[in-house]
Amino acid sequence: MTKLYSVEEVAALLGLHVKTVRSYVRDGRLDAVRVGRQYRIDAGALEAFTGRAVTPPRRGAAVEVSSIVQIDDADRALVDRVSTLVTSSAGGGVHDDGRLRVEMAYDEGKSRMKIIVLGGPESTAELLRLVGALLEDRS
Repeated sequence: MTKLYSVEEVAALLGLHVKTVRSYVRDGRLDAVRVGRQYRIDAGALEAFTGRAVTPPRRGAAVEVSSIVQIDDADRALVDRVSTLVTSSAGGGVHDDGRLRVEMAYDEGKSRMKIIVLGGPESTAELLRLVGALLEDRS
């Protein structure tokens, strides 16, 4: 059985935008089959398109950190400051070890905020240092 690539995988392999790969498929320049609502590109079709053997890049072992920060006695002003800091820090693009994924929740009745952080060790540590520094100034 041959490998079938998604449009996103082909885009990553070739260093192209996903829309460019879809355009190649729609124009008939790149053979693909439709599986449900998505296209799948056979490894042979991809090799014929590029004129060379396609080898996926080797990845090292991925390391991801999951962290939950709970902030008690959080009023709305603190929640807004922390949310702004976290959103601007985590949303700044690809970091050294991948994009951070952050979820925040605030329980106004308990005055409790939770921040859930998923990402690489270095980016997560940097974000946690920033949050820690902001919370140190808390009275």
